[in-house]
Amino acid sequence: MSTATPIVQFGTSRFLQAHADLFVSEAGGRAQITIVQTTGAAGRAGRLAAFSAPEGFPVIVRGREKGAVVDREVRVVSVARGLSALDDWAELVRIVTDEARWIVSNTSDAGFAVPEDERLDLTVTPEAAPGSFIAKLLALLAARHRAGQPGLTLLPCELVARNGDRLRELVLGLAHRSGAAASLVRWLEDECLWVSSLVDRIVSAPLEPAGAVAEPYALWAIEDQPGFVPPCKHEAIRVVADLEPYERLKLHILNLGHTLLAERWLQAGATPGVTVREMLADAGIRGWLETIYREEVLPGFARHGLAREADAYVATTLERFENPFLDHLVSDIAQNHVSKVARRIGDFLAWCNTGKSAGKGERSPLNQPRLSALVAARAAA
Repeated sequence: MSTATPIVQFGTSRFLQAHADLFVSEAGGRAQITIVQTTGAAGRAGRLAAFSAPEGFPVIVRGREKGAVVDREVRVVSVARGLSALDDWAELVRIVTDEARWIVSNTSDAGFAVPEDERLDLTVTPEAAPGSFIAKLLALLAARHRAGQPGLTLLPCELVARNGDRLRELVLGLAHRSGAAASLVRWLEDECLWVSSLVDRIVSAPLEPAGAVAEPYALWAIEDQPGFVPPCKHEAIRVVADLEPYERLKLHILNLGHTLLAERWLQAGATPGVTVREMLADAGIRGWLETIYREEVLPGFARHGLAREADAYVATTLERFENPFLDHLVSDIAQNHVSKVARRIGDFLAWCNTGKSAGKGERSPLNQPRLSALVAARAAA
């Protein structure tokens, strides 16, 4: 008899292995997850087989946490099986129809792409998996609806703004183009929960055939809505009223800091092989970055009532940058540098100076000379 799995996960990535899979395991969930490979990518057969091993797979957590070096191995036992959507379609239909309560996804960048000419016959379950991830998901949800089952909670983890709203929009868009019955549309809209979330963890390397190496820091911020129940309780899972503060902290402290270091590296001649950790070991560079955080970043968060949260996140970010086990190349961060400056720094400057002071009308601009000069220089380049 197969193990019932209330969580169906689309994506075999090392990130999810060290994130959602690890959280469910640490919360005491054993054999709760079916992992699905959505594409026909070669070289994944060994990984799928390893997901079915009763002894689980390892996640090695390495880095710095609260001033101490962490280096430990955790055995993840939350995964019951690995399936291929292409090879195990009928079994996947059965699991989503009969067992699932939550669907978690972290597909590739192409996962949210839907060909304009893609259509489905939603009156029957296709004999083979449809092409795109969105089409696969719609076909599975339609099969569950035809079986008279209640709606599911969908928890996308893709790095897409408002990912729950976006996934709902894409699935409903394909349903409408495919001529879905009104009852299916209502079920998708009213009975399924499409929940936006933000994930934050550096997972630096895969282990073979399954497993991963990750930093100690981890966050899964999930935006609450009526009827939502998380798949497990874990200290890294935060069900919050609004995702924006978490998105701002990550984008305008962690990602902004990376971009500042990339700018400094580029200005110094872009020496190959330099890591974030090595740059932070230079007292002059570290002092420069800390000054910008203190004088130009934290005041912006304070204006939006996030002073305490931002101060704590800066300390955590610097500790993450110093991870002795992570060789994070600055050259990788510097890719698409101009667009990153605009998004991570330019948008931050605009956000800092929006809104009004209580009883005082428009706010006066903050003094952010270093950040402003960088944005102006890159915009003019």
